[in-house]
Amino acid sequence: MLLNHHHRRGFTLLEVLLTIAIIAILAGIVIVAINPGKQLADARNARRRAEVQTILNAVNQYMIDNSGNLPATFSIATCNTASTQEVCQENNTTCTSLGKVNLTVLTTDQKYLPALPVDPKATTSGGTGYYITQSANSRITVCAPLAEQGATISITR
Repeated sequence: MLLNHHHRRGFTLLEVLLTIAIIAILAGIVIVAINPGKQLADARNARRRAEVQTILNAVNQYMIDNSGNLPATFSIATCNTASTQEVCQENNTTCTSLGKVNLTVLTTDQKYLPALPVDPKATTSGGTGYYITQSANSRITVCAPLAEQGATISITR
């Protein structure tokens, strides 16, 4: 007696398509749950917070070392009205003509900073994307107006 055994090998096209569809649906759910755009914006904001703190610390240390003198002249303004108070990028000799604050003295011989930080989304020519102002009572504020997702990043000392 001969038995005719048929061995089934591989998967049918329908099984493969269903598996791919299920994987695609699960991947879509995971991507929406993770929200990479929000995660990247949060990471950039964390970097901004650290860099605002770094600039303010360097200015503070400069003032301590120089009898309370500021490394540059800042207008009395708030961060929201400080369009002319953007910190100029390091080694930019045209800070004044660009209407930006020259803090490059902080990077001389890397005494206070190795380089001035630049906002991840800075777009203005020669600017860092960070602003520095002085209040009427001489308190210094450094802020990051390019913060994302409605965040306010500003430190006053």
